[in-house]
Amino acid sequence: MSDYKHILVAIDFSKSSIEVVNKAQDIAKRNHAKLSLLHVIEYLPPIDSVYEPVLANNWLVDEKAMLTQAKVSLESLSQQQKLQNVELHTIPGTPKYEISQFVKDHQCDLVVMGSHGRHGINILLGSTANAVLHEMPCDILAIKIVN
Repeated sequence: MSDYKHILVAIDFSKSSIEVVNKAQDIAKRNHAKLSLLHVIEYLPPIDSVYEPVLANNWLVDEKAMLTQAKVSLESLSQQQKLQNVELHTIPGTPKYEISQFVKDHQCDLVVMGSHGRHGINILLGSTANAVLHEMPCDILAIKIVN
């Protein structure tokens, strides 16, 4: 294992997020590494497909409220886990792109994230974990989530 200096934890606020954070926190402590938590807010407008797929025109998203709620949730998770020396980040966008860009912009050398992998590699194709895996210039630790 390498000596890591900056560890990024991709958080999705699923039940397994605490397990993922705990694993990353242990690695950060052992390596005296900086720890960053990142939640990417991805939203897709609903599609009305009665006759053909079109964007529903009566749907409004308050992006500012979504960002605010995500920040509150991330701070709560950080306090609950008693994280120290941690940076919290929330970004709107597509997870696979934003995580990759964050790693490049902040010189992260390890990404820790959860992966369900319920039915072999085929179920991972197209998933965020798989997409991030192929884009990273650094090590990735995918924590297998058992439900």
